[in-house]
Amino acid sequence: MTKILGLTGGIASGKSTADVFFREKQIPVIDCDQIAHDILNKGEKGYELVLKQFGMNILKSDQSINRSALGQIVFDDEKQLESLNRITHPLIFQEIQAKIALNNPSKNSLVVVDAPVLFESNGQKYCDFTLLIAIPESLQMKRLMLRDNLSKGAALKRIRSQMPLSQKEKLADFVINNTGTKQDLKSKLEQLLLEIKGEDLYGMS
Repeated sequence: MTKILGLTGGIASGKSTADVFFREKQIPVIDCDQIAHDILNKGEKGYELVLKQFGMNILKSDQSINRSALGQIVFDDEKQLESLNRITHPLIFQEIQAKIALNNPSKNSLVVVDAPVLFESNGQKYCDFTLLIAIPESLQMKRLMLRDNLSKGAALKRIRSQMPLSQKEKLADFVINNTGTKQDLKSKLEQLLLEIKGEDLYGMS
């Protein structure tokens, strides 16, 4: 039977590096960020619902959703973010379940679901166990500002829109602190897989 590992962490915490590691290990990774992007494409149900909620002003000239404009709206207003989440989260989880069903249990005894807002959306109930990639807020802000070319204020808004790290740590089954290099993180993930294997959490031992 396929087991589901929910992977989460704050924005710019290192989840993408973890995704690369798991894929190198031939472990399927379902990317919720990509799903969230796809469901807002023109013609999708999410596209229509978001337009109905936020209006035509968020459209580009080609009628696609201006994701930067939408981001500015929701990160400046907690209620607007909640409205967006109410629209997108059910659609995202439908896609997750569909993608999990496509994996052959005889070949894939473990599937990773990379979900940035795993705990915020109560997505852990769909997982057998969860992993949090954790970093200090100061390092998180530095990485986010550099990665997305954001001001300190804009980066802080995005970080604070998510559940505090201290809360996530209490909810996660496994916590890895990512304060070193990418290789340091991969070494910790390697150790995690050995721990999971040793506990026979997904039928590897």
